[in-house]
Amino acid sequence: MKVAIGADHGGYDLKTDLMKVLVSLGHEVVDKGAHTFDAEDDFPDFAAPVAEAVQSGETERGIVICGSGVGATIAANKYSGVRAGLCHDTYSAGQGVQHDDMNVLCLGARVVGAALAEALVVSFMAATLEANEPRFLRRLEKVTAIEKDQISRS
Repeated sequence: MKVAIGADHGGYDLKTDLMKVLVSLGHEVVDKGAHTFDAEDDFPDFAAPVAEAVQSGETERGIVICGSGVGATIAANKYSGVRAGLCHDTYSAGQGVQHDDMNVLCLGARVVGAALAEALVVSFMAATLEANEPRFLRRLEKVTAIEKDQISRS
């Protein structure tokens, strides 16, 4: 699977580790930055290109890492068609895809350690939407309808 990944200074070191994990799992990784450590950079500058890659279909999934993961989640969810979730446990990282068709995983490098972050990525990347379950599709349609309604209002 093709996956975009990006991180600000808060997630810079963890991004490098997770890129290796993704490659070892057989995924194609598109690095959206940061490409050098800059203590003054801002999470939207990396959440945006990851979200755009998912939105455009350049990649199937995305991962964004900042200090807490909260800002990255907020920024990524501004993009139509992006369903970003902040996860701190493997159940949510997998279930977010299975039930909610989550396509961007957000992580807080100051919240989760490297070993847990790796497990979260493995769970996220291994999961698929349970499309044979009508309630999950119904819920996804409702979320999409909300998104379309908000777009039409702007």
